[in-house]
Amino acid sequence: MGVKNIVVTGANGFIGRHLCKRLIAAKMEVSACVRPQADAQLFAGISASLRLCQIPALEAGAALSGVLRNADAVIHLAGRAHVMHDTAEDPLAEFRRVNVGCTESLALAAAQCGVKRFIYLSSIKVNGEATVGRAFEADDPPGYSDPYGQSKWEAEERLMQIAVANGMEWVVVRPPLVYGPGVRGNFISLMNWVFRGIPLPFASLHNSRSLVGVDNLTDLLTLLVDHPDAANNRFLACDAEDVSTPELVCGIAASLHRSPRLLACPEWVLELAGTLFRRSAAVQRICSSLVLDRRKTSERLGWKAPFSLDQGLNRTAEWFLNDRSLSS
Repeated sequence: MGVKNIVVTGANGFIGRHLCKRLIAAKMEVSACVRPQADAQLFAGISASLRLCQIPALEAGAALSGVLRNADAVIHLAGRAHVMHDTAEDPLAEFRRVNVGCTESLALAAAQCGVKRFIYLSSIKVNGEATVGRAFEADDPPGYSDPYGQSKWEAEERLMQIAVANGMEWVVVRPPLVYGPGVRGNFISLMNWVFRGIPLPFASLHNSRSLVGVDNLTDLLTLLVDHPDAANNRFLACDAEDVSTPELVCGIAASLHRSPRLLACPEWVLELAGTLFRRSAAVQRICSSLVLDRRKTSERLGWKAPFSLDQGLNRTAEWFLNDRSLSS
């Protein structure tokens, strides 16, 4: 079997940069699709096996056909990410335009070019925001509660329709929160609070949450490129162990060589504060459980996360401490 040629969209993003390196390490050739304004220096010196492809828009059929010709698989990471304080006049329409519309255009172009497999990075938000009593499973009916989760579900469904109609294999991966070197958003905020020794009122929480380190996620995506039992299936991606919010704070503190400062506070007080300060969604994620069932991914693919939570946090902390703009 010859060298695999993989097209990666959103290649300059947090996950995309790690994925390109992982695919190249697996002896694959990568066409890294980015916007024209993307910083090409992000890929400087990675490998001669990486071809940078500047695409004005994923709706651009002619440009896409040139990139997709001779590709064995597409890994579609690009999309409109979840926004904490969305200012769009119609958030669902905007999410649909990017997450559904671009996925549809790319899938149609891939099918027309004879691409064998299309891998779509979705989100656990398709399943819902929290688990109660049982873990989320890959084949659960959708339980989304916001426009972002709805758009990811609709994109999954449209991909499946196009793939079935054109004889192209489809694979969907739903990760929870992804962390690792280069992470942004709430996770980097939490690291900053711990690093600065800010007291956090989470000691009384007894929840459980699944996370996935970016090295684990990219390992799974690489396996999915040609695993024979992956075709036409949805999978959940997560680390081998779940963690409570106070355990996560302690793990981050240990990786940063800091002492965790956790205060006991009733959950109802945190929820009230979230309501008063219009941060209910953020507080809900801190307090609630969100656990993923690993069995389908493990049993069908024979995959287990190669890196532990501690290893992932240590790698993230090393990057954090080396970037003075983050830890200063």
